[in-house]
Amino acid sequence: METTREATYDAVVVGGGIAGLQAALDLADQDFRVAVVERDASIGGKMIRLSKVFPTLDCASCITTPKMAAAAHHPNITLYTYCRLDALRREGTGLTAEITRLPRYVDPEKCIGCRKCEYACPVFVPDEEQGGFSLRKAIYIPFSNAIPQVALMDVEHCMLCGTCAKVCPTGAVDYFQQPERLVLRAGAAVLATGFRLTPADQKAEYGGGRLHNVVTSLQMERLLAPHGPYQRVLRPSDGKEPGAVAYVQCAGSRDHSLGVPYCSRVCCMYAIKQAMLLSGALPLADITLYYMDIRAFGKGYEQFYQNAKAMGIEFVKAKVARLEQADGQDVRVHYEDMEGEGGSVVREHDLVVLSLGMVPDWNPAGVCPVPTDSDAFLKAAAPKLAPARTEMEGVFMAGAAAGPKDIVDSIAEAGAAALEAAAHLRRLGKRAA
Repeated sequence: METTREATYDAVVVGGGIAGLQAALDLADQDFRVAVVERDASIGGKMIRLSKVFPTLDCASCITTPKMAAAAHHPNITLYTYCRLDALRREGTGLTAEITRLPRYVDPEKCIGCRKCEYACPVFVPDEEQGGFSLRKAIYIPFSNAIPQVALMDVEHCMLCGTCAKVCPTGAVDYFQQPERLVLRAGAAVLATGFRLTPADQKAEYGGGRLHNVVTSLQMERLLAPHGPYQRVLRPSDGKEPGAVAYVQCAGSRDHSLGVPYCSRVCCMYAIKQAMLLSGALPLADITLYYMDIRAFGKGYEQFYQNAKAMGIEFVKAKVARLEQADGQDVRVHYEDMEGEGGSVVREHDLVVLSLGMVPDWNPAGVCPVPTDSDAFLKAAAPKLAPARTEMEGVFMAGAAAGPKDIVDSIAEAGAAALEAAAHLRRLGKRAA
């Protein structure tokens, strides 16, 4: 018979990315007890997967890892990783969150993160954490600085050879582990459910995901990362160092055919950031950005854009019509020139990066009675006066759950959500411990 565990907190934060971690830390530092519910096997969200951040070009891991560690070691924060939120509803003056802890097939209480199971496993699987460019094992720790450092078994690819169980020094491998149902009761909740990129295979004109040397922006982040799959920038089809790299802007935004008519705000800046990093990694490469408009809206962003032009990165105002395989492994770009002589132009590049847009990574339908806006992001009750407040009492939102935004705005909004949640808890008569 399935057992249900219950626990009581002051606040529940849904999402362990940079916004969720910031909101949790802000609440915990006020001595509120916080539960962080994260769907992935590790906290850190999208930011821990990035190479550097704009416009400072600081190391993304150097910023995110300390916050991950601070949350993991904070006495007022409890992490629930690899958990699915099944329901969030009001009960009286409080909230009840029903979650399912999915089976890792590894006992987190026994696992010591030694990775002996991973080293011994004979099964190799494409590693989604490295953009699919390298391999991982069927039992593995997601990445080197994952928190918690607990292994996870990929049951779809495990061949049940028993090797991992034999080498585990603590007997942590459990092939019969079952999902666990948890009920968390709290006075407030912060939804920081993040974003995902528009699927690359939805745009047939851009190869529909079938062109080997057309990659997504997150895949390029892994190629640029010092701990990436190749430790250098190589194109995936043949391992060649690319001599000509192109970026296609608005590849997943401002496009009614994809159902994403809005601008995703950050695509211009992350493409410029990657182009500048590429210029340093490949000094002889020709780097081109095909854009319709450049959105450089934040502090220092316009200067960042001007610096990229001064470095020799080519900006072409154009509408890219389609991508196709050229002779050999190159990619042929067909575009309409919007400046100069105009007309249709064809150019070839060794590697093409799609600047994909941002769409919400979570749909509250059937889980939580929080409404969404016309763009499917969570709807604010008072966008101008209280952008972190939802229409559900005691439930607040932060980061990309509320709409496309960069890291700086996500962190600022997380602070606002924590402030709103703390004020709500005090109105309920809950005082910091």
